Amino acid sequence: MARERILVVEDEEDIQELIRYNLSKEGFQVDLVSSGEEALTMASASMPKLIVLDLMLPGVGGLEVCKLLKNNPKTMHVPVIMLTAKSEESDIVIGLELGADDYITKPFSPKVLIARIRACLRRKMAEVPPENVAVRTGNLIIDPTKHSVSVKGKAVDLTATEFGVLHFLARKPGWVFTRQQIVDAVKGEDYAVTDRSVDVQLVGVRRKLGPCGDYIETIRGVGYRFRE
Repeated sequence: MARERILVVEDEEDIQELIRYNLSKEGFQVDLVSSGEEALTMASASMPKLIVLDLMLPGVGGLEVCKLLKNNPKTMHVPVIMLTAKSEESDIVIGLELGADDYITKPFSPKVLIARIRACLRRKMAEVPPENVAVRTGNLIIDPTKHSVSVKGKAVDLTATEFGVLHFLARKPGWVFTRQQIVDAVKGEDYAVTDRSVDVQLVGVRRKLGPCGDYIETIRGVGYRFRE
């Protein structure tokens, strides 16, 4: 991943310099801009491999920038990591539903930011398995062709909706999904899937998976992800 170009959109100079210094030290190329307008122009011109996007920006705000990037065919596949204040949980949810790939809350550790950037780039480089290919993680096997789940070779009895939610998360390990994104992706055949019922479904899935239930992580105030 060395020399990958990262676009950093941040209007505070000290944070800009902190990110630039640490990313450059790790071998990344770094472009810095201070406003949403500059971000949109630079993203189209330089085509970065990833964008670190502050939400609180002068002029065009970070959420609008994210929306415009993801609606532009030229930049829609560029991963976006949002920088947010801890009090902005609702903005995190909106950003993820607009297409952002991950988020970091301020104040943040540069080491954590670099790890998240690398993980995000790995996910983009790795091809998401087709829906009919089995997902194997440790002792857990999810086979969509047989609509079956097993832990250490022992079958796990899941409802159709529980299976759908688990398979959806497991196909993209490390990705954070809001409850609404899960609702939109999973069609409940035996249970009406709603924003609130996602929590109920995943409580049941975790219980049935036993120790493998720990693969499903709750992201407080945001949603869920399947652990990498």
